[in-house]
Amino acid sequence: MHPRTIATLKQLENADWFACVGKKDTTAATVLSSWQEAFDRCSSDEWQNLSLEAANQFCERLVERSKELWRLWNDIVTELKETIEPFVLRKIEEIVREHKSPPMFEQSVQWDILHVCMEAEYADVFPPAYFASQAYWYVKGHFPCGWQGEFPKGRLIIY
Repeated sequence: MHPRTIATLKQLENADWFACVGKKDTTAATVLSSWQEAFDRCSSDEWQNLSLEAANQFCERLVERSKELWRLWNDIVTELKETIEPFVLRKIEEIVREHKSPPMFEQSVQWDILHVCMEAEYADVFPPAYFASQAYWYVKGHFPCGWQGEFPKGRLIIY
């Protein structure tokens, strides 16, 4: 694991995820008012498709810039998942327990954090962008869970 990725995980570890959910403490995103709204948004086809498209675009840039490094993608994902999966479960366990979250909540967070780390792993090849911006909201105590409007125009939705 690259030192950059270790530093990213340390920053995420030290953050109090979800400490500011529902607080309208930003004008940079639309803030939802309940976990149910957040669960509904993160489960939406629109959000899932946007997150998948962001990952696909990142991969396309990697292939364009270094096919050799791109070939390592699956090995890096496998290695990272060993750390990320239990890490995310620990960080979300209270929300899962208290709010009986749907499986898509865990899957969405796992996807975000894995891709934040993949952006960090490949930052020498292509600069972090979409998923690093998601990490920002976790660190700030929110949950990024949707988009209003046609991407890239529009607004992020957070809880």
